[in-house]
Amino acid sequence: MKKLFPSAVVLAAVLFAYAPVAIARAPLESTMGLVQKIFYFHVPSWFAMFLSTFVCGIASAVFLFGRRRGADAVAAAAAELVVVFGLIGLLTGPLWARRAWGVWWQWDAKLTTALVLWLIFVAYLLLRRYGGPGSERLAAGLALFGMANVPFVYWSVHIWRTVHPLTTVVPTLPAPMAGPLWLGVFAFLTLNVILLALRTRLERLRRELDDAYLALEQ
Repeated sequence: MKKLFPSAVVLAAVLFAYAPVAIARAPLESTMGLVQKIFYFHVPSWFAMFLSTFVCGIASAVFLFGRRRGADAVAAAAAELVVVFGLIGLLTGPLWARRAWGVWWQWDAKLTTALVLWLIFVAYLLLRRYGGPGSERLAAGLALFGMANVPFVYWSVHIWRTVHPLTTVVPTLPAPMAGPLWLGVFAFLTLNVILLALRTRLERLRRELDDAYLALEQ
């Protein structure tokens, strides 16, 4: 991973530098015009959030059932990224909705389930921070619950009547729009992996320092 890390950083920098060019060249959507281009940031942020959700949930399961502290460090790092990328999605969504629906927010099934998922991981971080001894295991259980909610968020537009576009929109995009979108998705996922590696490393160093302090006190 250390050998690949510089290459990943360079790749992410190139992708994010070129993304505005690709988005500017993408055709305007016929009804929403320029504001529709928020799509190229909004959708990739949710891809990154869902990836972090699964990483956090799987790492939490390994921690709960395998008693591996290293997995807990990965889970803690991934949970922070869930909150960060989810916040990007929750902020860009209303900007787009204001133009598309005429309101900033609808208590629509997709929007509401996405907000609930984000709040679950906010609660995860608060529990870890203020829950006291043993809170890591409780937080791990909460992470598993959050991961289990991802399918409901994704399929909510197909289960309930909703104003949010169906998930079938992305696969049916014309090539001039699909290209910038998948470029954005790849850029966000690459950034996600980089931040996850950095934050996990920081978490492990923090724990080693805490262990060293405890050893000195004893």
